[in-house]
Amino acid sequence: RVSVKRLTHSNPQTSPAFLRFTWMEGRGGKPSETYKEKEKEKDVRHANIISAKAVADAVRTSLGPRGMDKMVSTASGEVIITNDGATILKQMEVLHPAAKMLVELSKSQDIEAGDGTTSVVVIAGSLLNQCISLLAKGIHPTTIADTFQKAADKAEQILESIAVKLDLGDRDALLRSASTSLSSKVVSQHAAQLAPMAVDAVLRVIDPATATSVDLRDIRIVKKLGGTVDDTELIDGLVFTQKASHAAGGPTRVNNAKIGLIQFCLSAPKTDMENNVIVSDYAAMDRILKEERDYILKMCKKIQKAGCNVLLIQKSILRDAVNDYSLHFLAKMKIMVVKDIERDEIEFICKTLGCLPIASAESFAAEKLGKADLVEEMSTSDGKLVKITGVPNPGKTVTILCRGSNKLVIDEAERSIHDALCVIRCLVKKRYLLAGGGAPEIEMALQLARYANTLAGMETYCVRAFADALDIVPYTLAENAGLNAISVVTELRNRHAQGDTAAGINVRKGGISNMIEEQVLQPLLVSLSAVKLATECVRMILKIDDIVQAALIKPPQQPCPAPAPTAATAPPCCASPVMPSMAERTRYGLEMVVAAGVEAGRCMIAPLRRPVMRRLGASVIISRRHDAFCLQNAIATPTQDCGS
Repeated sequence: RVSVKRLTHSNPQTSPAFLRFTWMEGRGGKPSETYKEKEKEKDVRHANIISAKAVADAVRTSLGPRGMDKMVSTASGEVIITNDGATILKQMEVLHPAAKMLVELSKSQDIEAGDGTTSVVVIAGSLLNQCISLLAKGIHPTTIADTFQKAADKAEQILESIAVKLDLGDRDALLRSASTSLSSKVVSQHAAQLAPMAVDAVLRVIDPATATSVDLRDIRIVKKLGGTVDDTELIDGLVFTQKASHAAGGPTRVNNAKIGLIQFCLSAPKTDMENNVIVSDYAAMDRILKEERDYILKMCKKIQKAGCNVLLIQKSILRDAVNDYSLHFLAKMKIMVVKDIERDEIEFICKTLGCLPIASAESFAAEKLGKADLVEEMSTSDGKLVKITGVPNPGKTVTILCRGSNKLVIDEAERSIHDALCVIRCLVKKRYLLAGGGAPEIEMALQLARYANTLAGMETYCVRAFADALDIVPYTLAENAGLNAISVVTELRNRHAQGDTAAGINVRKGGISNMIEEQVLQPLLVSLSAVKLATECVRMILKIDDIVQAALIKPPQQPCPAPAPTAATAPPCCASPVMPSMAERTRYGLEMVVAAGVEAGRCMIAPLRRPVMRRLGASVIISRRHDAFCLQNAIATPTQDCGS
């Protein structure tokens, strides 16, 4: 470099951001400009980077199979133990706007890939750390952001070049990917059982030859306290955590079931409004009870006539869905009853059983019923549940019954199974596999460093910084496993420089191994989306140079009411005001009326017509809704008619 010149200003406090002109030797002989930030921009950008890095550092220790778990205590006193990045960040209370962007980044990764939620935040934090050194060198934030995007595109090409093609018919490869995902969870010791369950669940609801994605809503995870994680099972059918109704001695096991799903109440009807009926005659009371009994019996006979022998009743919030009469009649008809079905379960039940929801007793027909070979109530250590098996057209949906000794274990098992399902979904969407153990990140770092040597100017520094930032993943894996991170990462770089692209960190053996031979595999889509989403988030944070606090939106102020006219000045219509009666207040919705000669404190809320206003002697009308149009009409009317 030659000739560094600083532009000065007579008043340092008002001097603009200055430029330093440098000459880069060996880069084509072209002059380039370096950027120096204003103090305010520097402080805002630095604060944003530091706050976002703090979030990344909080979850960094939970990365990898030997990562630590976090205990999250919610405001309600609930305790969550997990090492899932998305769950930790979702429960974390974050105040800084830039730090919230990393929380949203983790959510985006969870939606896109379902796995790698910790990795994407750690990579974003490492990229932001590199940005601090690049900004200190005087490189403009826009240059850094644009070059990072170019480096991310190049990294995508590198990942695709080292990926291995996958056939969905290769069940062993799918199992290895699911096991790798489960290896970093709290329930990793049960990976041998949960991984086949996740693979089988996905393969049953898709056609491997034509599927391009998986709708995870077709796979329902039901949690039931009791037993251990080993008792978790995959069911071709349905499971309800509520027990069958035993109030009137109804059946608890039905073969060749015909299942009806109703959305109406099997109880006496009620009026739309709250009314009280006072009965003082015993004969009239008997007639009412008889009518109620006949009404319910008529509905139960329609259900029996259609051939239904298992009845699912949706939960009602207005009144009781069933009463003692209906349970008694259904038990006499040998119809099994399962009540309190949640509204959000209706679609899944209909898809599984092939039935249709029935909204009224008049529309109850045999063609709307579903079928199953067996419906039975089963006992568990924490109560009872109802299991429906042998559905006629299996393959549309499946249910996973998740068991555990306490609520913390069940919740973590559910999150782990969901992540394993998302990994298989990633392989369905993009059928390529990568070696795990930090191998893709080291390979990207090496090839990006070579790519940086082919560039000129500031882009060289930015791409090299992007490559250095990717070292954080293998470094953290080694650090969390208790290994010497520097020596392990150095050896790993050496292996990749020799062409072993599948070499990764084996935390079980404490060294470097071929990850494909060790059967540690991960989907290509997880690494792709992690790099792309982290780069987008960092570019967005870099381009922020100020934080502006939005003003509070205040409600429109009411115009001050005009003074009430006196007896001398009031026109004839206001000279003798009349107090509104209770009937008029109820009819017109009056709360407060300001009238000539009437004390304040009674005034009303809606614009009234002129004759009514004359009748009440109103001079000002106030709108409850604070609606400017209503206020304008309300005030203009008495002003015009009453002169007030």
